[in-house]
Amino acid sequence: MPFIEESDLLDLHKDIDKAQIINERLLDQIKIKNKDVRKIRLQRNILLGLTTIFLVGTLAITSFTAGLSSKKSFENQNNLIVSIDSLDAIKTRIDNLKVQNEELSLVREFYLAKAFLEKDKIYSVQIKSFVDNNLTLASEALTNTLFVKTNPFYAYSLGNFETLDEARSFRKQLVDMGFKDAFVASYQDGKRVKIEDPY
Repeated sequence: MPFIEESDLLDLHKDIDKAQIINERLLDQIKIKNKDVRKIRLQRNILLGLTTIFLVGTLAITSFTAGLSSKKSFENQNNLIVSIDSLDAIKTRIDNLKVQNEELSLVREFYLAKAFLEKDKIYSVQIKSFVDNNLTLASEALTNTLFVKTNPFYAYSLGNFETLDEARSFRKQLVDMGFKDAFVASYQDGKRVKIEDPY
């Protein structure tokens, strides 16, 4: 195992604390975005309903005015131009809502990924275990690390992978960096399921 200086460990702790604060801020922003998504969906549905009513009303007025005399046809053309301008404004609003919907789908994908980590079997590379918990290397809020109690030890693992091959590849990189004792383990619901064959 490589030797870690105390100053490097303190710097690592500071970096981890900063990352935890950033992660909490991102989660708060995601909650705010979710509220915005609900508002936007409601606005979109209302706008779609109003647009439909507007279009039906416009078609009804246009049909009615088409039957009038040729003297009033000039006025009907002016009304039709105003209606087309309004439709362009509505189209622009719908395009803006589509862009916002795409942004919100990214937030949804983040939540789906987080739910995957909590429910499905994942693979991680354990690099160290401790007898007692007087040394915390990372916060549990970080999504790419695991700090799990496996009696009587506390296991510290890096990476969250969907497939065993991805975890093995990451393990090889860690071994090349000097973590010769690193091995692949699988976890589910935050608990170790088994130690996988690393090769």
